[in-house]
This record gives sequence, structure tokens and C-alpha cells, in this order.
Amino acid sequence: MNWDQIQGKWTEMKGYAKEKWGDITDDEFDKVAGRREQLAGLVQQKYGLAKEEVEKQIRDFERSCHC
Repeated sequence: MNWDQIQGKWTEMKGYAKEKWGDITDDEFDKVAGRREQLAGLVQQKYGLAKEEVEKQIRDFERSCHC
């Protein structure tokens, strides 16, 4: 699934995102609203990860979404 599809189905997809990044609140996921850059920044902030690691995690998330 590509990111445009994920963003279009964000209401459904944020449940999967919550499984992957459990420290992020529902309100924060709502503010992200499926925007990839905002999600990357939020994951980086919450988990203290390097940008490269965050990008890897987001790519893995994209590949794992089969809805």
C-alpha cells in the first residue's frame, strides 16, 4: 500500500499505527491525519530516534498495510 492510500484510509490505518507506535496518543494520531512528514516528526520526537530509523519504520509500516 502506498502512502496516498494510507492517508486516504487514515481513520482505519491509525489503529495499525497505534499498534506499531503505542506511545503516541489517539489525539496525536488525529492531528497527524495521515500526513507522512508529520508522523515521521512525531515518531522521532516520541521515541528519540534518528531520522533514518524513523524512515525505515515508516517504510516497514507502509509495506505491512494490506487493507
